[in-house]
Amino acid sequence: MFNVVTQPDSTLPLLPRNMADKRRSGVMSDSKPTTKAETDQEFLSQAGVGVLLRGALLKLVEARSEDPIGFLAEHFSNLAETDNSPVGGSDGEHHCNVLEQQQLSRALWHIGLAHHSQRSAFNSNTRVAYDLLMQNGPRRRGGAGGVKGRVYTELLRGLCSEGGLSVTASAPLLQRIHCHDHEAVPFELFRQGVLTCAVFADYIRKSQCLYAAVSSCPERAADRVLCQAVLGTLQEALETTSAWADVARYLEASMKISPGKLAQAMAEAQGPDRGGTGSTMDAQEFEDTAAKLFLVRVRIVS
Repeated sequence: MFNVVTQPDSTLPLLPRNMADKRRSGVMSDSKPTTKAETDQEFLSQAGVGVLLRGALLKLVEARSEDPIGFLAEHFSNLAETDNSPVGGSDGEHHCNVLEQQQLSRALWHIGLAHHSQRSAFNSNTRVAYDLLMQNGPRRRGGAGGVKGRVYTELLRGLCSEGGLSVTASAPLLQRIHCHDHEAVPFELFRQGVLTCAVFADYIRKSQCLYAAVSSCPERAADRVLCQAVLGTLQEALETTSAWADVARYLEASMKISPGKLAQAMAEAQGPDRGGTGSTMDAQEFEDTAAKLFLVRVRIVS
């Protein structure tokens, strides 16, 4: 038996075996592939780099970060965590917990991009955080969705911690504004809770500054009469704000305590009929008392 050897068609280019098979099967065509970029500009366009950079720069301008490089690094790191998060696995509960923590971290990051005094930017970032956390949220009656009550409360706890509040200081506030685990939290309630935590953290820092102004020596507790005079002035400032006003107004009221008014209250407390050294009030008691003045004005979430 003779082996018949066929000669290749001289009109066709020699192709590797797998490419020749694809050509005979009709898979290959003479047209250029559309998925491969031929120029740098096409590559950047197909990869969506322009959109990513534009979004990052807008966030940077909005936040006015003092560390632009660190800010951008954290921004892209958050995006990478979301893109690289697993989409499946045998341990579904573990996967959900990991995804939830990633979403919480990104939500906190978005909220922290703008101070609450930058109301438009703050509300916009809060909305982004809400939409992010609502992806796996429960459904309320009528089909409207919301953030899980448990996730909402965990976010508030994280905001208080990042705001410098201790667990002891934040606990009374969280008791008033937290939601039950099974509840679906609507956006307006979510926004008010986030704003309240941010304002409360600033308010506590303001009260600490007031105590420092009263205390003549950092190593020694301040005079109780002086502290009560300052707290009375703070209470008067808070009472000038409507009970149903935005919670941020309470901070604005406390910030309006002028140095002259504060000095007058301290001078009256140190009048000639009040001479002598009396009892003292430490910084923690002063802070707790100031916090109560704020907390009684925060509506309890039913």
